[in-house]
Amino acid sequence: MQPFGVYLHIPFCAKRCDYCAFATWTDRGHLQTEYMRALRADIVAADLPPVSSVFVGGGTPTLVDPAQLADVLSAIPTTADAEVTVECNPDDVTADMLRTYRAAGVNRVSIGVQSMVGHVLASLGRTHVPANVEQAVAAVREAGIPTFNVDLIYGAAGESLADWRATLEGAIALKPTHISAYALTIEAGTPLAEQPQRHPDDDDLADKYELADELLAAAGLANYEVSNWAQPGHECKHNMLYWQQGNYRGFGGAAHSHSDGRRWWNVRTPERYIAAVTAGETTEAAGETLSEGTRRTEGLQLAIRMRDGVPAEALSMDAMAAEGLEDLVESDGVRVRLTQRGRLLANEVSLRLR
Repeated sequence: MQPFGVYLHIPFCAKRCDYCAFATWTDRGHLQTEYMRALRADIVAADLPPVSSVFVGGGTPTLVDPAQLADVLSAIPTTADAEVTVECNPDDVTADMLRTYRAAGVNRVSIGVQSMVGHVLASLGRTHVPANVEQAVAAVREAGIPTFNVDLIYGAAGESLADWRATLEGAIALKPTHISAYALTIEAGTPLAEQPQRHPDDDDLADKYELADELLAAAGLANYEVSNWAQPGHECKHNMLYWQQGNYRGFGGAAHSHSDGRRWWNVRTPERYIAAVTAGETTEAAGETLSEGTRRTEGLQLAIRMRDGVPAEALSMDAMAAEGLEDLVESDGVRVRLTQRGRLLANEVSLRLR
């Protein structure tokens, strides 16, 4: 049976981070009950096949009533070994919340830590304090949730290499089964985009990536995608589905779906999503069908970012050497994979795939 994923988008936030360009709102809390009811109705109407992975993202899923989220999850027909992930804000997490999640089948949480250093959190516009992260992790363990990810961001204004080391060491001390570490990116339309003095420096980002790879590998977390490290067997099934061009359905405002080369996305605002579901109308805003060539190219661009790389014939090693880029990749004659330096310049390699 082919893997099939479901993504649930929760668009509510207490505060919008300066770097965030996602479809989230800080003034729509009064719509939560209606929105969760619409999510459930939309899922039931979709008549889904057995689902191998579920990812609840946002926004801030932990802002909604855990019982309402559990009710929505109960409408999804999951396989016996399905991975079910909920993104969690450490400020919101309680033992009761996670026990409710666990009873609803949640077996993985992703904690939005970003940094373990106070002034860096402030620079990112985050409101939690590092102590809340430790309490959230304790609650995860108490609830018996077997897998948890720590989400980190590096490159904020004012973050030194020593600050980043402190974040990495603090995250490792929590003994997570998975760590995601993303370079701060500038998204158009965000407050961060309008303040060039706060934009990250490429050389600084490279130094921080190399430090992350060194420390995480030493802690037993292997890199399996450019920005993701995991203990063996704890790689994120849902994200792997995306990276391998699998099929999935997105529910909620602005959620994306993919089916055999056709992808589409929902209406953006929670009000429009609720109205469409309530009226029995399509929630789709627009979509596109990829040509075979485009799908193949995108597949290679995604695959090169992963540990297994791409078939050797997809990249000319002679051409890479001629351009002085041979240190970005390594080949065993069967597969070509990124080196650590290549992971820093994955987009450059992607442009040369054939």
